Amino acid sequence: MDGYTEYCLEIIMTKITLIAGSRQFAAELNESVTGKAIAAVLPIEGQGQRWGGEIYFTIPVSCQLEADSRDILEAGELGYWPTGRAFCIFFGTTPASEGDEIRAASNVNVVGRVVSEMAGLWDVTDGQRITIELTE
Repeated sequence: MDGYTEYCLEIIMTKITLIAGSRQFAAELNESVTGKAIAAVLPIEGQGQRWGGEIYFTIPVSCQLEADSRDILEAGELGYWPTGRAFCIFFGTTPASEGDEIRAASNVNVVGRVVSEMAGLWDVTDGQRITIELTE
């Protein structure tokens, strides 16, 4: 990627911080309809639920599936699951995965990505409070 492309990508991403206990993860929301809807209601707090290498929790956003929604994700991608009105953090295989793929329960809108080290996400426990806030 050239410097101009990196500069443009930096402009269109909303920088956020995911907080789980004493752990913080730098992330970005994209400019999709759903990404903008989530950014508009930050900060958000919820009780995280674990599903293998996925953490999800209900948020006060209601969006439909977007045309580019999918159920196979990459490590670090953030999603919104309309069925459960849930924010999802994907970082490893789930019970629905086949082999090493990262698979959601059903299609999600991809709304961003974690840009920091993700290993600590495996330490987030079921029911732990998670906060999403804008990064200053």
